[in-house]
Amino acid sequence: MDPLTAFKALANPVRLKILAGLKEPARHFPPQDEGDVEIDGVCVSSIQEGIGLSQSTTSDYLGILHKAGLVTVKRRGQWTYYKRDEDSIRKLAELTRTEI
Repeated sequence: MDPLTAFKALANPVRLKILAGLKEPARHFPPQDEGDVEIDGVCVSSIQEGIGLSQSTTSDYLGILHKAGLVTVKRRGQWTYYKRDEDSIRKLAELTRTEI
């Protein structure tokens, strides 16, 4: 994970809201038809509905969070699920405590 890329990803309030919502997905996003939010992650359509953006914007934002190493992606058939990468987030938090 590149810290600068991660900080740029988190500089957008909507992307930050998505990442925060993924911490407690059942609380922040509507139920999804398939997959367990705790095991598989949250489907793009549920994130889109919960955030209130278009699917393309939601997918772009999730792609940026993934490129930054803040979320993991799991494909299952036609569906894509996103989940927080807690190890990367922890490392980023540690970095901010020790480097700044």
